[in-house]
Amino acid sequence: MLAFTPEYFMRQALRQADLAAKAGEVPVGAIVVHQGQIIARAHNQVELLKDGTAHAEMIALTQAASSIGDWRLNDCVLYVTKEPCAMCAGAMVNCRLGKLVFACPDPRMGAAGSALSITAFPGMLHQVDVEAGLLKDEAQEMLQAFFRQRRLEQKERPHNAQIDE
Repeated sequence: MLAFTPEYFMRQALRQADLAAKAGEVPVGAIVVHQGQIIARAHNQVELLKDGTAHAEMIALTQAASSIGDWRLNDCVLYVTKEPCAMCAGAMVNCRLGKLVFACPDPRMGAAGSALSITAFPGMLHQVDVEAGLLKDEAQEMLQAFFRQRRLEQKERPHNAQIDE
């Protein structure tokens, strides 16, 4: 059996983020690894599903639990291209996720060490091991390119056009 590296897994998450961008979603991708194998792949689907909770991490956690037949994900690693928000970090704690690896930090909304530390909050029943910065530059460039393009498109719209946000 082949042994894959953390970089390989993060590149798989980046592929998911690219799928999100191509679908007009904020480019965040996530995968869950259990015993060296990918058991879940997801990307943001907020716009597609019209669901503010359809973040890549939430979808991947649900898929992973279904895959292993247990809501406890102690032996799993979640790779995600951007630091999770408070909702997603809370879900990771509730799922007893073993480890989180994220690419780029989110200084304004990140809840795994940047703005908040939900994954390591002392009063929680579980704390998630966190590793930050793996392939940070690639993930950050993807996010920046997406939002540059979005701003350009908004400038080109007539002033009276509706903007879905």
